[in-house]
Amino acid sequence: MKLIDKYILKKFLTTYVFTVLIMVSVILVIDFTEKNDDFIKHSVPISEIIFDYYIHLIPFYANMLSPITVFIATVFVTSKMASHTEIVAILSGGVSFKRFLVPYLIGATIIGALIFGLIGWVIPNSNKESVAFQVKYVKSPFTYDSRNIHLKIAPDTYVYMESYNNTAHVGYNFAIEEIKGTNLSKKLTASSVQWNPDRQKWSVDRYTLRTFDGENESIYHGGALDTTLNMLPKDFESTYKLEQTMTLPELNRFINEKIDRGADDIETYLIEKYERYSYPFAIIILTVIGVIVSARKARGGVGMQIALGFFLAFVFIIFVITSRSLAQVGDLDPMYAAWVPSVIFTGIGFLLYRYIPR
Repeated sequence: MKLIDKYILKKFLTTYVFTVLIMVSVILVIDFTEKNDDFIKHSVPISEIIFDYYIHLIPFYANMLSPITVFIATVFVTSKMASHTEIVAILSGGVSFKRFLVPYLIGATIIGALIFGLIGWVIPNSNKESVAFQVKYVKSPFTYDSRNIHLKIAPDTYVYMESYNNTAHVGYNFAIEEIKGTNLSKKLTASSVQWNPDRQKWSVDRYTLRTFDGENESIYHGGALDTTLNMLPKDFESTYKLEQTMTLPELNRFINEKIDRGADDIETYLIEKYERYSYPFAIIILTVIGVIVSARKARGGVGMQIALGFFLAFVFIIFVITSRSLAQVGDLDPMYAAWVPSVIFTGIGFLLYRYIPR
């Protein structure tokens, strides 16, 4: 790396860190103001608020704001260099604009790699703590209110419950069916099924077991029965921000388990998965666009260029939110939803590179 590369890279990374700290600090203050009544209501110790909640929110918000902060940092550094005629001197010295982009690309790659490691492994573990804190002190008690629950717990085995009480861990009007091909071979029914924490099994009382062999049916009535099923009480607990609390390997396993069970509510988890891969790429694209729009020396100073940086960064966030919403309602494939904003802004960057004079 040449001296000018180190100079630009240092200014870019330090400005990015400073921007992240400022914006995260502002959001934490706003969050505290919003939740202070809940903290007072539950008499939460200040040490618990800091170390069980806010300390874990810092990496979460740093990542969430990364498209905005990296864009603002790029625009700020580049526009300041342009206003001091540094870029003119660099380009006049025989350095091409593509070569001028190199230290920015190195910085964006460093940030992107760091972000990928954080959102894949570090931040989910922090989110486990912050989400648990919110569920305990901020959110209302969770009640599982789904009706007519169907679960596929094995390749040929299906479970049905009319309703489930997540406080008592009891399912009502329970049935478990074994289907071979297209034929029902066994069916067990009971008025209820309850989780036994001591045995780590499900218990049914006064059950009826029907066995089918061709046109023949045999019926057996039994008393108490403990059985191991491929479902747990946690499957019926709160899913509040659940996708944010899983590391990348955990998220992949969870999605595969959902697919095996025939669940139809996996869009949120697929979006989360694909966004974790698209985020680092978005960081690089937004950095390049930031350099392009702010490399010219503006007569009115850097204010307009920084304002343009804010505008484009928020437009990107709007694209992300819109595509996520479309995917959640099934109008857009989750993979497309995660990558569409980056693809669109790649096109915008290409057009800006071609038509904005430098």
